[in-house]
Amino acid sequence: MAWDEWDQLKASAADNQQTQMQLNRLPDEDRPNAGSPTGDLSVDQKDLAAIGDEAFKLFNRLWEEARVDTTYTAGTDLNSQGFALGGALTHVSLRWDRQLGSVMDACALISNHMDFTKKAHEGDEIFIERHVSSISTLDAGFDESWAEPGKKNPVYGEDKKDTKD
Repeated sequence: MAWDEWDQLKASAADNQQTQMQLNRLPDEDRPNAGSPTGDLSVDQKDLAAIGDEAFKLFNRLWEEARVDTTYTAGTDLNSQGFALGGALTHVSLRWDRQLGSVMDACALISNHMDFTKKAHEGDEIFIERHVSSISTLDAGFDESWAEPGKKNPVYGEDKKDTKD
């Protein structure tokens, strides 16, 4: 494309008022959750636990079923007997172990992250519950309907008077 052709295209685009450029945004009709500002994705504790549990099960199955120590042994044995296949088999076995280790690491990471996320959210829930319950106790102390005028609020318990004989 020549420079003058590019200038002509720019000029015709500027003349056409219907052509507008939008950057960093999809039109509302092309966004799947345009009606909702936050979308409709939600996750609860059961979902997180199920994902973590499946990752843990997969990790255990890979550990029990996917490790093949006999291939490496067979490869070294064949190599020691002078067979070229032995070196190739050993190479494949080492590569398999490396790739298997990567997949198992990913499973462990997912499982541990889901456990961590679940515990972190449980901790948040406990914190919020304690904070809200302490506010209700504090509010009860200021509520005059809890005790008759001149009497102490029972929310705070009984006073223990020291009696000296």
